[in-house]
Amino acid sequence: MNAQAQPAIPETTIGPPFWLLAELTYECPLHCPFCYNPVDFAKQKTELSTDDWLRVLHEARAIGSVQCGFSGGEPLQRKDLEVLVAEAHQLGYYTNLLTSGIGLNEKRIVALKEAGLDHIQLSFQDSTREVNDFLSSTRTFDLKREAARLIKKYDFEMVMNCVIHRMNIDHVDEIIKFAVEIDANYLELANAQYYAWAHINIERLMPTREQLVRAEATTNRWREKLGNKMRLFFIVPDYYETRPKKCMNGWANVFLTIAPDGVALPCHTARMLPGAPFPNVNEMGVREIWYDSEGFNRYRGTGWMKEPCRSCTERFNDLGGCRCQAFMLTGDPTSADPVCDKSPHHGAVLAVVATAQLPQDPKKSKPLVFRGSKESASAEKLF
Repeated sequence: MNAQAQPAIPETTIGPPFWLLAELTYECPLHCPFCYNPVDFAKQKTELSTDDWLRVLHEARAIGSVQCGFSGGEPLQRKDLEVLVAEAHQLGYYTNLLTSGIGLNEKRIVALKEAGLDHIQLSFQDSTREVNDFLSSTRTFDLKREAARLIKKYDFEMVMNCVIHRMNIDHVDEIIKFAVEIDANYLELANAQYYAWAHINIERLMPTREQLVRAEATTNRWREKLGNKMRLFFIVPDYYETRPKKCMNGWANVFLTIAPDGVALPCHTARMLPGAPFPNVNEMGVREIWYDSEGFNRYRGTGWMKEPCRSCTERFNDLGGCRCQAFMLTGDPTSADPVCDKSPHHGAVLAVVATAQLPQDPKKSKPLVFRGSKESASAEKLF
């Protein structure tokens, strides 16, 4: 079901895109089964040129963007990363590199420091070589440890990010110990949210309620122990909530994502939604995209809502929840997010949660589908 086009909201009532996420490439040396890149990423061969990205940085800054994250895939796959970071720094952005650490050698980290990079988020899949390398389907744990050493050597703020799911959630105590060992400033224990590759693998990745309770209690004990030494964030999967979150703090409210081929998105998964295609920065300026395009106005505010959201007293707090989640679980992007217990489709979420409480039989469970060009064709059939 396609959403009806919404009239443009007056520019004076729309804030700027404070956070620009520059997805420089879908190329990545890892093959994580919870990757948020599109399952058909291998079909998307086009990438913006250096000059195109420089233009985007200027246009987004001109309308108020203040923070720029460089991500992928793996942004270190782009040889012009340092050029883009330097330009973003010169324009006044606070810059953040979201990386697996693969490719971060001494020469590159020195160049990034000189370019003015402010902050690095380094991902690990687990605290042990065995599980980390299994989940990434690569031998990269030692390379990541070396990246962590370099990050601290060159005095960067470091966030260690670890996606949490059924296969590593019982290791949270060891993961936090490891984050202390590598001197992370922040640790994000980001429970997988079930889009793209994680949605394909949901039966294998969704933790039990008991695991979540235990892991959160462990995190809280470490918070008391560490105090201000390291900040810990524990993000619960949406499926275990009864109230949805604002989609990216509100659809086209704060976040602007530019995909590698130049498609502009209100969030990194919105490309899946039916309706008019989202605009491309090679065909429309960033200002026009943000304020005037049909795609960005489609679910802004509350005017697009139908019941039960339209009359719900929580509608200004959650703005209807996640449009991609609604579409995946109901086939209708205008539905109330099924995470909400007021949604008529909440049973779909309860069914997934109920299944997650059951023991997994390795002989009967679906095999993990790892991110990769060879797998993406078959993965599409599962999605």
